[in-house]
Amino acid sequence: MEKDKILKIIGRRIKQVRESKGFSQLELVGKMLGDIDPTNISRIESGRTNPTIYTLYRIAEALEVSLEELVSIEISN
Repeated sequence: MEKDKILKIIGRRIKQVRESKGFSQLELVGKMLGDIDPTNISRIESGRTNPTIYTLYRIAEALEVSLEELVSIEISN
């Protein structure tokens, strides 16, 4: 699977979870540990940037879901 497709899948999942919790992107940033530019959440959700594993961890923690829930992707042979 290509990198761009993976980033879009993960970004879409983050957006779905965030919206299901009723958070805006700004509210998500406020719940995250450490500094993150609010526009970075937009870039992550649209698949335009490759977040670090630590950023994904902080997003998962702020959304109160497992990191695995955000990044789990079926690998087909």
